[in-house]
Amino acid sequence: MEFLFADWLGTPAWFWLAFIALVIALTAFDLGVLNKENKEMGIGESLRLSAFYIGIATAFGGWVWAAKGGEAGLQYYTGFFIEKALSIDNIFVISLIFTTFAIPPRYQYRALLWGIVAVIVLRGIMIAGGAALVTEYGWVLYIFAAFLVFTGVKMLFASEKPMDVKGNPVVKWLSRRMPITDELHGEKFFVSVPDSKTGKLVLAATPLFLALVVINLADLVFAVDSVPAIFAITTDTFIVYTSNIMAILGLRALYFALSAMVHRFHYLKYALALVLVFIGSKIFVADFVLGGDKFPPLVSLGVTVGLIAGGVIWSLVKTREEAALPQP
Repeated sequence: MEFLFADWLGTPAWFWLAFIALVIALTAFDLGVLNKENKEMGIGESLRLSAFYIGIATAFGGWVWAAKGGEAGLQYYTGFFIEKALSIDNIFVISLIFTTFAIPPRYQYRALLWGIVAVIVLRGIMIAGGAALVTEYGWVLYIFAAFLVFTGVKMLFASEKPMDVKGNPVVKWLSRRMPITDELHGEKFFVSVPDSKTGKLVLAATPLFLALVVINLADLVFAVDSVPAIFAITTDTFIVYTSNIMAILGLRALYFALSAMVHRFHYLKYALALVLVFIGSKIFVADFVLGGDKFPPLVSLGVTVGLIAGGVIWSLVKTREEAALPQP
């Protein structure tokens, strides 16, 4: 039993095992209970399930606080709120992907679920790589910080361009390398169809599989922002990974509530841009203004929550005002 208390990436192994067990239990709950049959999730059910996942994530943060200390707890909550806000932005892209591939709502939950399973693995690989870089080369944090500031400023002034989903190079590559059906085949990602030349049965991908691929590619793009952002808050690999995954686990539930009102969060991207600028800047402030002292975790959490809440409220107010204006 000694291995349970052995240090692994700065945290006892039993911490990691407990978290992995929680993730497996939640995923099994999703697969075995919530996703037992394909159905369209209503907004009410989506909000209740989202509240459940947020409650689990909040309780887990309380456990981190009790076991690892108040500073670690604040860092977890800060990372969770940042990743949750960035995942809301991700919902806009996912909604566009499903619309492009004409995926009906009753099959969207399945694609999202398996997409999240892939994200858990991919984020783990990215975070492990980031942790190795930061441990070996501490100055990498300055690169992360500068990248966050640059990305935030770019988001503030970038023009909004629609995403060309079907023009994605990976989608084009898959279309050339394997047969793809024109229509959906229920919840299946692959089906056997007759080859157009030989008449023999061949394995073909469905549009649902293409949607799943593009969703995971989109998450990799978003991870380029979110992973450096959490490393700018803490280099504790356990906090980095758990806060990321806890925010992502509830994404599929939150999607069905927010996808119906994505237009109401038009101004949220500006709040997210300011969060990225703030998180990146505080590393330079801590090292060159505060003389190497840590930036107060409570201030980081307060500013992060304040900016995100302000962006959500401002978006809801402004879009309601714009909707009330007489149309020409």
